[in-house]
Amino acid sequence: MNKEEREIRAKNLLQNELFNEAFEVLKKELLGQWEQSGSQHTDQRESIWLAIRLLEKIKGHITSIVETGHMAKVLEKQHPYI
Repeated sequence: MNKEEREIRAKNLLQNELFNEAFEVLKKELLGQWEQSGSQHTDQRESIWLAIRLLEKIKGHITSIVETGHMAKVLEKQHPYI
């Protein structure tokens, strides 16, 4: 898969309602678990926090693919010989 195909697939994922719903539902569930956990459950709270961060990193990586591809196209138009 070339860079352009990666960008298109990443963009399609970010625009997919089911994909976005899955991230929202998972984050909401994790936050609910975190809120329900007691202060004495440090390990559980840390695991939940790490899971939330992982969700954000995954979505951030996919967003980065789209943004990097977009920036490459802009730079190519502005400076085609660089």
